[in-house]
Amino acid sequence: MEVKSGERPMITPTRLSYGVLAVTIILAGLLHLGVPLLVVLFSYFALRQLYFVTKRKWLALILFGIVVAGIAAAAVYFTRAAILALPDVADTSIPSASAWAQKRQIELPFTDFESLRQAVVNTLGQEAQYLRNVANFAKSTATVIVFSILGIVAAGSLFYKTGLDPYRGTHRVKNNLYSVCCNEVSTRFRDFYRSFATVMGAQITISLINTLLTSIFLLAVRLPHAPLLIAITFLCGLVP
Repeated sequence: MEVKSGERPMITPTRLSYGVLAVTIILAGLLHLGVPLLVVLFSYFALRQLYFVTKRKWLALILFGIVVAGIAAAAVYFTRAAILALPDVADTSIPSASAWAQKRQIELPFTDFESLRQAVVNTLGQEAQYLRNVANFAKSTATVIVFSILGIVAAGSLFYKTGLDPYRGTHRVKNNLYSVCCNEVSTRFRDFYRSFATVMGAQITISLINTLLTSIFLLAVRLPHAPLLIAITFLCGLVP
């Protein structure tokens, strides 16, 4: 079936494109696939920015791979640093919190890091339940990592092969219904991505400003573990 340019005999492709976008978003929520969807959007956003600078897709993909590897290494480093620094941070902050609570006649269930850890375990109920929660957390983390990798690969594929109908020029009927539907669906997702890019561009700018001001304060007062706190400030600032 051929659709002549300039004619609009049907609006089914447009309606179909909105339906596909709506179903995708709904299924992402129902199937708990929000993380890979966000990874795809973030990755495609980063690839577009790198392409804007390099003007070459292959170079943008290489730089993106380097950036992803750097982020993964930084995540491992800061996670390890946070785990190692947590006892020191707790020992430094808990006495101040205890003194503040005593002045207001508030009784806290902990006085140091060890008692805080025990209070958390007791709150969970039993040691076995605590271990099950830790195992579930590890399983969820592994699932998120796998989905994130799949999302990165999907974003790279979408970036390198633009459009849902990359072989449109080989069709015997150039302006067929399938190609028209692909164009409409691509337009809907392109609009959705542009909305995401606008919001995230503003959010990144706000986060950078907050991180810069926080960094100046932390370095000025020489607060311990300043690099870790600066990284956490930037990551938290990305949340709308």
